[in-house]
Amino acid sequence: MSQSRPTLSSSSRECPVVDGVRQIQRIAVRNAEVGGIPINRALPTRERRTVGAWCFLDHAGPTVFNGTSPGMDVGPHPHIGLQTFTWMIEGEVLHRDSLGSEQVIRPGQVNLMTAGRGIAHTEQSVGEQRRLHAAQLWIALPAEHADMAPRFDHYPDLPQWQNNGVNHRLLVGEFGAYRSPVFAFSPLIAIDMEWLEAARIELPLRDDYEIGFLPLIGAFELNGETFSPDEFAYLGMKNNSIGLNARKGSRGLLIGVPLNEEILIWWNFVGHTKAEITQAQHDWEQEAPRFPAVDGYSGERMTAPRLPWSDV
Repeated sequence: MSQSRPTLSSSSRECPVVDGVRQIQRIAVRNAEVGGIPINRALPTRERRTVGAWCFLDHAGPTVFNGTSPGMDVGPHPHIGLQTFTWMIEGEVLHRDSLGSEQVIRPGQVNLMTAGRGIAHTEQSVGEQRRLHAAQLWIALPAEHADMAPRFDHYPDLPQWQNNGVNHRLLVGEFGAYRSPVFAFSPLIAIDMEWLEAARIELPLRDDYEIGFLPLIGAFELNGETFSPDEFAYLGMKNNSIGLNARKGSRGLLIGVPLNEEILIWWNFVGHTKAEITQAQHDWEQEAPRFPAVDGYSGERMTAPRLPWSDV
């Protein structure tokens, strides 16, 4: 199989065509740890900062906790200018935030926290299950909504269907006859696909969308190239469809969105200017009313790293 690695800048939205075949940008994910859980970070990376409004993608697990591990424990930290989007595959995690929300997310469910002008939250493993497998993404808010009031939404039921032995679940957006109830500001999509048997599918797409694909379990043959869970496939725009071939038990996450505004990302903040982010960090460090306490969590607040463009 071809293992072509086209040269593509992080700002390019269209992958090159070679010998009549549109190439795929292959991006190695970064290994990190969040709240005591190993994660693979697909976005942002040096090679690809965003896929439209999707500006962050962490793949947590699958992880099995030992007898002494408390599981995931992410202390109070702030956000502005984004929506945190959590898709749970295995395990249970308790979300708390400075609005007073308390919600356990279970497999097959989505938690959506809209930070707007400012919110703080925590995440902790709960329940008896000693496994965790999830994806967390960020969606950048358009400039006109970046300063909106924060809110939290929980979605226990999402549209799903089967095609050729593959279970599809529409996490957000519209696809064919299906529409997700998840609240969004732009016509983005995210689809979780689980192979119930070995199969190849052809997935129709809108050619004005940027498209990215992350294997979650198992290897995938994608348009003739093989990708594993430590690789993110960026397909860019002008894709009318993609072919996906995988074995039984494989699972992958497809994201897509039209072109959108340029954004800045620093630590847990998304903004449209450095001044916005500088002010948000100052307010977090000063424990300003913009970021109230998260009731029910007894640990320490996170400390922000030093801003790269300021002495603040």
